Amino acid sequence: MIKGINHKGFHVVDMERSLDFYCNKLGFKKAFELNQPSGEPWIVYVKVADGCFIELFYGGTEGVKNRAEHICFEVDDIQETAELLKKRGVPLEVEISKGMALNYQFWVLDPDGNWIEFMEMNPESPHMRS
Repeated sequence: MIKGINHKGFHVVDMERSLDFYCNKLGFKKAFELNQPSGEPWIVYVKVADGCFIELFYGGTEGVKNRAEHICFEVDDIQETAELLKKRGVPLEVEISKGMALNYQFWVLDPDGNWIEFMEMNPESPHMRS
């Protein structure tokens, strides 16, 4: 049976730049790497939480991606998270607002133009009530 979501994958242009963003700016940890059978680098896994990873694939393209294809991180305190990211040099592309589902959210872009949403859940939101 399905237990949950294990990972989300992104193609990246510059692996070191992306690792700096996900590890030093967002605070995640590099977990492990996988190489192609030929020995060429293929994927670097970044650990978000126990059993939850971001896959960073080599061979990405520059440019802002479709916002519908994003990842969302749930946070305890939206204000605190936004301030911490700003201090670490991550600009908010979309400032904190209350979404249609009653949760507070803001958005940033990773170095490859992938949209990342941060969300503080409202107990009255449909997410929490379903």
